[in-house]
Amino acid sequence: MLEIFQAQRPRLFGIAYRMTGSASEAEDLLQEAWLRFQTVPAEEVRSPEALLTTIVTRLALDHLKSAQAQREIYPGLWLPEPVPTANGVEEELPDTMIKLESISLAFLHLLESLSPEERAVFLLREVFDYEYREIAEFINKSETNCRQLFSRAKKHITDHRPRFPTNPAEHERVFHSFIEAVESGDLNQLMAVMADDVVCYADSGGKATAPTRPLHGPESVAKFVKGVQRTGYKPGDKIEMPLINGRPGIVVRNAQGESTTVLTLDIADGAIRALHFIRNPDKFQQLHR
Repeated sequence: MLEIFQAQRPRLFGIAYRMTGSASEAEDLLQEAWLRFQTVPAEEVRSPEALLTTIVTRLALDHLKSAQAQREIYPGLWLPEPVPTANGVEEELPDTMIKLESISLAFLHLLESLSPEERAVFLLREVFDYEYREIAEFINKSETNCRQLFSRAKKHITDHRPRFPTNPAEHERVFHSFIEAVESGDLNQLMAVMADDVVCYADSGGKATAPTRPLHGPESVAKFVKGVQRTGYKPGDKIEMPLINGRPGIVVRNAQGESTTVLTLDIADGAIRALHFIRNPDKFQQLHR
């Protein structure tokens, strides 16, 4: 059974991570799923993929329902946990923009505004290509209900995301323009790479210095970025630019090699529409590996 589970693991992790927004919590869910999978007699398993997807999806739904209460008392803003990626989150991503975008911090952050059931149905249908009949079995709802949940989720995502996701080449071009603007020290040059309605989100978990509310507008966001540049680095800190959640990001490490800050950019129409700063040390487990 272990061989069967390991073969399904990348896809299961992809579901759990997108559902929870946390790689560490996704790992915990997969461990629990493995324990439950072992208890099912082999002769009763008609489809290991369907059974494991059902177990993981339902565990993730239960987790999200309890997490909602916890996040209401979370210190400041809550952002998803960043994950270093080569080609995706422990999986081979098909060559479609929606699937690449589905692991971005901006997209995972937006998913937080959906109900747990809407999130599950949207991801299983839009990202993992399951039929409504299958999804209905996974989450124990009717096909009609699943179609309604998907419709609401799809409308919400469409209303809050660009119609056409930015391709990797365009993202990298704007990303490097941002780096050049930061290095120049010119506030106007930095503001020029941002959209008029740019927003900056920061998550410290109450364990580092960061704004507790979103910052809006190019001037406010640019001044914050310059402030971080001026005061956020210490002697011996190093800056890396690996792929974070499928896109170029910035990681600041201290002299001991520990991550202290992660920044990713949400880019559309040739400009930065959102910045996601993560400074909560509890969310750097994947980066330390």
